[in-house]
Amino acid sequence: MKHFYRFLPFLFFTSLLFAQPPAKKSFNIHTVAFYNVENLFDTINDPTTFDDDRTPKGRDRWTTKIYNKKVSSMAKVIAGIGKEATQSSPTLVGLSEVENRKVVEDLIADPQLRASNYGIVHFDSPDERGIDVALLFKKNHFVPTSFYNHPLYLYNDNGKRDYTRDQLLVTGFLDGEEIHIIVNHWPSRSGGQARSEPKRIKAAELNKKLIDSLLKQNRKAKIIDMGDFNDTPSDASIKKTLQTAADRKKTKRKQLYNPMEAMEKKGLGTSAYRDSWFLLDQIFVSGSLLQKNSSSWYFWKAGIYNPSYLINSKGRYKGYPYRSFAGSYLGGYSDHFPVYAYLLREVQ
Repeated sequence: MKHFYRFLPFLFFTSLLFAQPPAKKSFNIHTVAFYNVENLFDTINDPTTFDDDRTPKGRDRWTTKIYNKKVSSMAKVIAGIGKEATQSSPTLVGLSEVENRKVVEDLIADPQLRASNYGIVHFDSPDERGIDVALLFKKNHFVPTSFYNHPLYLYNDNGKRDYTRDQLLVTGFLDGEEIHIIVNHWPSRSGGQARSEPKRIKAAELNKKLIDSLLKQNRKAKIIDMGDFNDTPSDASIKKTLQTAADRKKTKRKQLYNPMEAMEKKGLGTSAYRDSWFLLDQIFVSGSLLQKNSSSWYFWKAGIYNPSYLINSKGRYKGYPYRSFAGSYLGGYSDHFPVYAYLLREVQ
């Protein structure tokens, strides 16, 4: 356990992995973030999904008091992401493991986020657990022009469909410039990484199809692809199927650049299991977002948001993400750290 805990000093300085912006120039800056909020469920039993445990009389004893605390905790985290650079909450926030639109509405209504004036893009996914992805956007900076949910069709050995999360594609204008955002939550590692890997490769194939379609329409399309991929930057779904690039300078316009790959090589992660870190939550950007143009948005740097309060400080899981639930309510946050990226544009 001591060896595992030594990783933590590195985690606090993830944001230092990239150079500072050019001096003697003024920039507008936006934070784009992704957060797996670890089962943000309401207390109401939905007869169409397996949410029975997250009810007051269910196994988890999920009461209104606990739910309100969970919402407040998630709002606290989101409000802090990127604040060091922008003095504000993120402009765009991808979410996973939200039960429905109502819990997202409760989240943005929390006093810690209310002033951010967030809008919501959300669709109900067919996932058997009833968990969805969603996008929050600041209405005074981002104007959606289209949004679609793209289902992932998976089938078990017996031919029955294995229902999972849709991939959410949102197109809009960020302070006047078109940006495409894809929010993902790929199939889990249940049953083991190797056994479940084909499902994530299928998810990667769908993801690449969406990206290729955008680039076919506009080869200079600015795309942000983010989510809990349940695979690391070096796994086949990311590296071979999506064909992500690790070297910013060598990334082609039609490729995705993955700034998280360098972090993985340093032993950093967003989720911990058996005293090892796994960088499952990632943000990729298309090559066009790497082109520094004084009049356009471009990618500056990415990081893992992991202040000390998000880290378990004691017990068997000391050093792990301080999750909200493990057999009983723990009072924490999530079993994943959020990730973020900064976009810059020179002030004219």
